[in-house]
Amino acid sequence: MAGGRSRRHNSEYGEFWPAYVDVLSTLLLVVMFLMSIFMLSQYFAMQEASGKDTALQRLNRQIAELTNLLSLEKGKSRSAEDELAALQATLSDLKDEHQKLSGFALSGDEKAKTAEGRIQSLTVELDQQKEISNEALAKVDLLNQQMLALRRQIAALNDALEASEKKDQDSQDRIKDLGARLNAALARQVQELQRYRSDFFGRLRELLRDRKDIRVVGDRFVFESEVLFPSGQATLTPEGFGAMDQLAAAIRDLAKTIPPEIKWALQVDGHTDIRPIASAQFPSNWELSTARAVSVVKYLASRGVPAENLVAAGHGEFQPLESGTDEDSLRRNRRIELKLTNR
Repeated sequence: MAGGRSRRHNSEYGEFWPAYVDVLSTLLLVVMFLMSIFMLSQYFAMQEASGKDTALQRLNRQIAELTNLLSLEKGKSRSAEDELAALQATLSDLKDEHQKLSGFALSGDEKAKTAEGRIQSLTVELDQQKEISNEALAKVDLLNQQMLALRRQIAALNDALEASEKKDQDSQDRIKDLGARLNAALARQVQELQRYRSDFFGRLRELLRDRKDIRVVGDRFVFESEVLFPSGQATLTPEGFGAMDQLAAAIRDLAKTIPPEIKWALQVDGHTDIRPIASAQFPSNWELSTARAVSVVKYLASRGVPAENLVAAGHGEFQPLESGTDEDSLRRNRRIELKLTNR
């Protein structure tokens, strides 16, 4: 059918009828055939849905319309060719645009995937930060509680410190008051002891006024060692016992007159000269001077002087009265000193 129509056209128009018009006609026939098949399938579908007769009539009308359109299109073949070329160019542009859009779509997909991965990572980090923030808030709450407890403790300590400072101030005031009272009492005792010391020294002077080897130096009675002890020994001589008896009697009488609240003591100090001594009994002058003071103290205690009021000390050769080395100076430095003092 297509070949016959083509030959007929060639016989009518000759060279003026292009060959591609036959091709277009054939294509249109094919399209019409396909459209016919499509319409038939639609017809059968519509026939099944709403009735076969109505769909068939409609399909016939559409076929007639397509036939009319095909005849019209034959006259417009040249414009159709131009339109076809324009459509092909447009199709090529559309293909290029499609490729670009595909590339953009692919890059967009990759960016979307990257962004999605970044979002997931940021979500995980955000969750972690939330957990850390929750832990930090818990720690802050704990620290706040600890700070509150510490502040309470500090406040309690400040209160205790203020109370302690107040007590300390009160104690200091009491100590100052007691110190002042003690100093006043000591001053009174010293004054009273000074009076008794004067009485004691006056009595000793009266008892020992005939002894030229016993003298008063300041507030002390000084006995030369030769009066009481043999040379290099710490045992009292008979003459020394007599002098100590007189001294013990005077001290006993003094002790009866001194009130109990006055704490007094008779200090006995032993001294030697600068000449060294070395013996099995006395390795140095320290031991000799101390032993002589102890002998005096023991004898006075045996004669009724209260032992708690006696003090013995040895000074060796280190506190001389005379700086010379002659015999008279050395004799003066060998001595026993008695001093009435407070304890």
